[in-house]
Amino acid sequence: MHTDDFRRLFVGFVMFDTLVAMRWLDKKWHKVVEKKLNEFEDEPYGEVIVLGGNDIISNEADSTVRYERIEQVTKVVFLLNITKVGVNACVYASNLVVVDIPEGITIIGNNSFAQCSSLKEIKFPKSLTSIGRLSFAWCSSLEQVDLLHTNVQELGESAFYYCTSLREMKVPDSLQKFGYDVFGYCSKLVPSTIDVNDMINEDDVTSDVVAYIRAGGGEKESDGDEEDDSDDSISSSDGDY
Repeated sequence: MHTDDFRRLFVGFVMFDTLVAMRWLDKKWHKVVEKKLNEFEDEPYGEVIVLGGNDIISNEADSTVRYERIEQVTKVVFLLNITKVGVNACVYASNLVVVDIPEGITIIGNNSFAQCSSLKEIKFPKSLTSIGRLSFAWCSSLEQVDLLHTNVQELGESAFYYCTSLREMKVPDSLQKFGYDVFGYCSKLVPSTIDVNDMINEDDVTSDVVAYIRAGGGEKESDGDEEDDSDDSISSSDGDY
């Protein structure tokens, strides 16, 4: 065999072995990380790490240990290649201010960011299709939600319940379903002419709120210095739901 051929063959073997070793180490590392992060106590202080299949049962979410730790969380870290923010993932994270949900996530699970009372900014990915029940309930500092660039099809029951500072909601044409009481007690968002708290079923919520969207949300009319809260609206491009 020619010397150059032997050298190329040798280099090829070395590169192949290196790639195999790197892949093995990568899988090993991910298994260690996922095993460690199954226990909340192993997460870095001040962070909550979201990994695949990370639904948290209510008893664990409400435990004293988790509650005391989650109150200190100021940052959410999403592991790669996950498609769902699990149930109760960040519930009670009362010092969390900003969340940047990465591309690839399609579902935000029930109660995932409920009672994050300091949450002011949420960046949603285009891949998002569903926001679960009570996902952002009691996020009392949240003022604006922009879903126009997403593929959201469903807002679950009470998804933005008691978001008392919410003033603007932008939704895409892909949105097909509103759960019951989606905007319950969002007094700065939904006008008094639409009483979402007295609606008897989700069809009433859908028809009345969508009608409000299509009407442009009652834009504020310029009339001197007179204040008018009617611009606190939900906006969307026209289209069929």
